[in-house]
Amino acid sequence: MTRLIKLIVVVFMLSSCGSDKTAEKTQSPKTIKNEVLLTAEQYKVAGIQMGSIGQQFLSSVLKVNGKIDVPPKNMVSISVPLGGYVKSTALLPGVHVQKGEVLAVIEDQQYIQIQQDFLTAKAQFGFNESEYNRQKELNISKATSDKVFEQTKATYLSQVALIKSLEQKLELIGLNPSKINTSNISKSINVYSPINGFVSAVNINIGKYVTPSDVLFELVNPVDIHLALTVFEKDVNRLSIGQKVMAYTNTNPSKKYPCTILLLSKKISDDRAVVIHCHFELYDKTLLPGMYMNADIEVTAANASALPDDAIVRFENKQYVFIAKGNNRFVMQEVETGSSEKGFTEIKQPDKLANQPVAVKGAYSLLMAMKNTAEE
Repeated sequence: MTRLIKLIVVVFMLSSCGSDKTAEKTQSPKTIKNEVLLTAEQYKVAGIQMGSIGQQFLSSVLKVNGKIDVPPKNMVSISVPLGGYVKSTALLPGVHVQKGEVLAVIEDQQYIQIQQDFLTAKAQFGFNESEYNRQKELNISKATSDKVFEQTKATYLSQVALIKSLEQKLELIGLNPSKINTSNISKSINVYSPINGFVSAVNINIGKYVTPSDVLFELVNPVDIHLALTVFEKDVNRLSIGQKVMAYTNTNPSKKYPCTILLLSKKISDDRAVVIHCHFELYDKTLLPGMYMNADIEVTAANASALPDDAIVRFENKQYVFIAKGNNRFVMQEVETGSSEKGFTEIKQPDKLANQPVAVKGAYSLLMAMKNTAEE
């Protein structure tokens, strides 16, 4: 009986080991090798032709991206110099406004006080001016002392300065001093648009109290919008002012917007990139500040080490070529590609392929054969 129990345990252990090995074999992922060996018949059917890396005269297209920007002179933040309560406004983001248009009405008792001070100063000025002229004539004839004349003159000049300063305050809040009188003192002021453009932001509501540091509205004049593109440091020396750029959006890549490079920034960011500013040759009102765009920049053509496009295959988001090692054996070699033109693609770091026989035709067939071999 004891021997029977031992035999059952041994059989159970052997069965468990076999199951584990089967599970490991089933779960282990299949890997693809980097080489393939063809038979003579396979080589003939694949239509493979050999060649080597060579020099080609290629025009390089630099693909970059960025967003539409507005120069500071075309952006305006609207605030009120003395603050107050928002009485009315009808603006919404995106609304177009004209220069001189009323954006909002602000009211506060301090506006009444400034107008009162101005009218009081003007009324007092008439008396001070007359007294000054009278004392001046008396002083000429020595009928009054120099001290009295100087005191009268100082009072007169102080009143002139007070009126001038109050006039500036009134103009600062948008009131015309020449039109202010005792019958039209107002508790409110109008906020006017200084430019033609559209409203990009509204930061107020009716009844809100605003201070001089608060930004009520942000306005944008889009006529002189720029395209700010990000270019990596290694490509900056290939660009120059006046160079042509073709920009397009992600939503409509077929519609091109011609631009010209206007400015190359001299500051390199932490990610080793430089911002370049481009000017749109034609203004399009559908292009709005902050909109993301792509762009193609055609840089100067030059000789480059290149292979035919058919020699390069893509596998798992990488680029490869096949190098012949003799006896119909090929090894897959990863390469870094550059610009493509006229059926040829630039190969960066060409020294890796120097004096190496490369499959310039049939590379895709070799990739399929290699994958099939790995799956067997």
